[in-house]
Amino acid sequence: MPERLTEMFMDTWTPLIILWITVLPSIYMAPMNQSQVLPSGSSTGLKRLTEEQRVLNRSKRGWVWNQMFVLEEFSGPEPILVGRLHTDLDPGSSKIKYILSGDGAGTIFVINDKTGDIHAMKRLDREEKAEYTLTAQAVDRDTNKPLEPPSEFIIKVQDINDNAPEFVDGPYHAMVPEMSVVGTFVTKVTATDADDPVYGNSAKLVYSILEGQPYFSIEPHTAIIKTALPNMDREAKEEYFVVIQAKDMGGHMGGLSGTTTVTITLTDVNDNPPKFAQSLYHFSVMEDVALGAPIGRVKANDLDIGENAISSYDIIEGDGMDIFQITTDAQTQDGIIRVRKQLDFETKKSYTLKVEAANVHIDPRFMSGGPFKDTATVKIVVEDADEPPVFSSPTYLLEVHENAAINSVIGQVTAHDPDVSSSPIRFSIDRHTDLERQFNINAEDGKITLATPLDRETNMWHNITIVATETRNHSQVSRLPVAIKVLDVNDNAPEFASEHEAFLCENGKPGQVIQIVSAIDKDDPKNGHYFLYSLLPEMVNNPNFTIKKNEDNTLSILAKHSGFSRQKQEVYLLPIIISDSGNPPMSSTSTLTIRVCGCSSDGIVQSCNVEAYVLPIGLSMGALIAILACIILLLVIVVLFVTLRRHKNEPLIIKDDEDVRENIIRYDDEGGGEEDTEAFDIATLQNPDGINGFLPRKDIKPDLQFMPR
Repeated sequence: MPERLTEMFMDTWTPLIILWITVLPSIYMAPMNQSQVLPSGSSTGLKRLTEEQRVLNRSKRGWVWNQMFVLEEFSGPEPILVGRLHTDLDPGSSKIKYILSGDGAGTIFVINDKTGDIHAMKRLDREEKAEYTLTAQAVDRDTNKPLEPPSEFIIKVQDINDNAPEFVDGPYHAMVPEMSVVGTFVTKVTATDADDPVYGNSAKLVYSILEGQPYFSIEPHTAIIKTALPNMDREAKEEYFVVIQAKDMGGHMGGLSGTTTVTITLTDVNDNPPKFAQSLYHFSVMEDVALGAPIGRVKANDLDIGENAISSYDIIEGDGMDIFQITTDAQTQDGIIRVRKQLDFETKKSYTLKVEAANVHIDPRFMSGGPFKDTATVKIVVEDADEPPVFSSPTYLLEVHENAAINSVIGQVTAHDPDVSSSPIRFSIDRHTDLERQFNINAEDGKITLATPLDRETNMWHNITIVATETRNHSQVSRLPVAIKVLDVNDNAPEFASEHEAFLCENGKPGQVIQIVSAIDKDDPKNGHYFLYSLLPEMVNNPNFTIKKNEDNTLSILAKHSGFSRQKQEVYLLPIIISDSGNPPMSSTSTLTIRVCGCSSDGIVQSCNVEAYVLPIGLSMGALIAILACIILLLVIVVLFVTLRRHKNEPLIIKDDEDVRENIIRYDDEGGGEEDTEAFDIATLQNPDGINGFLPRKDIKPDLQFMPR
């Protein structure tokens, strides 16, 4: 306790003692300290104004003071004395006048112009301004002439502890994981103090916790907040309100303090396993429920939050593991039980499952606390539903020969009612799948019969739908597709694949292949087609041609001799019999047309026209075309001549707006008497346009004839 009081006394009175020691010597001892150095920036001191000093020697520096100090926030009934200015040039006769200028001169600081005393007129705040730079000068009171050059000095404001610490960034928010060990870093706070951090302990801060213990602690000098208790559980308490205090003066009594709040939130870790709300669940479901439909939900609660509460569900045991499945609802974290396979009340009426919920994200630090999973039992009861008929087979494939008799039975379908009541079944054909009504079905026993003849070559497959309906409940209907394959029988004879026309060169050689022909058969035997070729019995000894069967089921036509001529015979017809290998075999006769043609020396066909009969003298085709062109040209000339001749014989017509009798024709020839009448045609004089013909008058028909040229 004595040490504490001593420290408080020193912190409080030290500034006053320093001020007293600093200021008073400058006031009362100035006359005895003639050689004291002026502050920086001052020039020479005041000089004595006697003529003797001006002549004999330079005067010494006249200002005598030290740096001045004034205590901030000091207030009293009268202005506070800061210091006194004095010069050795002052003989005490009051002829010297002291002048003060600079920061706050005349307002904050006032000088007595006679004594040089400086007083502070206002309360000063170091935090607003820490020092003032002033200029002092001594002048003659009568003439106002300076006795010495002006000199600067500084008045410093001495700090006192008048500012409390402040948390500029407060209030604070921080987070720390739950279940953290003691000493885990939480956050750091910072306070500031406007007082002088260099002088005294006014800005020396110490931190402490006012509220929030015993959960958290703070380091007094660094302000780092840490956990103070182990295993703090978020599920028990998630948020803590901590009050932090910062106190100056090193935390001693009398110091000022400031506070802030820190809201600390515990973040979640996966330290809790999922837990089912109940150990046994009961569900019921109709046997006709759709696949994938949900039948119930189970819930495993987890006290954790976020990803730490995510659980996955699985069926680990039970007699319905292949019938049911369980999925996780991402929004509610429920386990949804769904149907995987079709249920059947008549086969199995109940199921027992064991489901498990396990955390997805596990923290290894808490594995020792036990498995992060839980199990529950689920019992599912299947309820009976009126089901539609069930066919004995999911698909049917029937086969029938294309020559099957009408009303013959092709096959039979069967179905039954799976319900306990076992209703009778009636069968029918969906006529939308049998538009031609080629099949019938017995409504009682399901036998399918043929209604119209079949042809495999027209339609090899028939797909019909059989409808089974319960007689007691017509709404219970089942449908089943039935495929009917038409089997082949040998009912089509083979024939040439295309209409063949062979060409035989006049200069061909014996044994030369004229044409290779192939055959087709609409039937489809199991072992493939095999054709037999032959000539008609009456043409077996054909003197001109023969046939040869090839290994690829084709036929080659060969010439027996050479010397074929178009003049003798242009076209030959060769009938060929084609037979298949069916049972019974089918055959047909096809005729091959062989045309004799003129060929080049290398066997290329050039012409197959009947030129031998049209041009017996051996004219070529080009010559024949030239002759025909000349004949046509002559005919055209004759037609043109006749047309022009007919045009000239048409009668002349006198124009209405012109009368030839009004035309006067002048001749310079002398008259010849009667000879003139014979030399000229009088009609020409009347109508000059009628020189070459005779134009009659309009009213009469002239009987004069014109003279020929």
